[in-house]
Amino acid sequence: MAFEHVSVLLHETVDGLNVRPDGTYVDATLGGGGHAFEVCSRLGDKGRFIGIDQDADAIKAASERLAGFGEKVTIIRSNYRDMKPQLQAIGVDKVDGIVLDLGVSSYQLDTAERGFSYRADAPLDMRMDQRQKMTARDIVNGYSEAELYRVIRDYGEDRFAKNIAKHIVAERAKGPVETTGQLNEIIRHAIPMKIQKTSGHPSKRTFQAIRIELNHELDVLRDSLDDMIDMLNPGGRICIITFHSLEDRIVKSAFRKNENPCTCPSHFPVCVCGKTSKGKVVTRKPILPTEEEMESNSRSKSAKLRIFERA
Repeated sequence: MAFEHVSVLLHETVDGLNVRPDGTYVDATLGGGGHAFEVCSRLGDKGRFIGIDQDADAIKAASERLAGFGEKVTIIRSNYRDMKPQLQAIGVDKVDGIVLDLGVSSYQLDTAERGFSYRADAPLDMRMDQRQKMTARDIVNGYSEAELYRVIRDYGEDRFAKNIAKHIVAERAKGPVETTGQLNEIIRHAIPMKIQKTSGHPSKRTFQAIRIELNHELDVLRDSLDDMIDMLNPGGRICIITFHSLEDRIVKSAFRKNENPCTCPSHFPVCVCGKTSKGKVVTRKPILPTEEEMESNSRSKSAKLRIFERA
């Protein structure tokens, strides 16, 4: 299957970078190279672009898509949590812009054997980096009921998390849960039918939760944001597209903290903590997709774009 992925908020994101023709830019979740192609199209001869992704299929697809830009493009297979050492290894300490398009790609969802989707029966996998040994199967069959409850409650925000965890443990006692189809049926039996008729697909939240846990998505995001902001040149920008409230909350909080890091009590007349602002939040409210984009690309409906500019 060809790597196909429609980039969400494409022009809003690339416009938000304020691309300088001679600048250095990073797409830390390269995917199929949609945002990357637009950024590279705005670079001059002295510009440089670095793409990072942990998915081998994404690396292959983006490499082909960006081949026409020649030596100005460098592509690295890695998780963006290692962006700083990976860039330092190729002689880059500072950049003028960073893009993060979070979550799972259209290709990963549509490729059944990757095990991300509840709409096709396939082995329980969900690894964004297939070099990783642990899979979704290990979580479903190996986590305790309490651990499953925590994951589904915290990362899926599902009010039936306790019942879903209970049903998973009861079902796997008969034999291991091997496929997305099996997990789908377990979840269906754990959620009242009247709720299923009015609340979308019953498996959506649990599949999201397991994927986030397996790939450490929120931990990586939370632990990487400050470093990425530190890597920006003055006037450089970071543009982040999120797809659910947990991601958006982390980004919003980190941007605010970097804009106003002061920890002094509010009644102090002057700041004495010595912490200074690293820049400003460009988007007081997130940028949302247009009606036209939401109609043509259903994945965009929950997307939010936030932008921070380095001082």
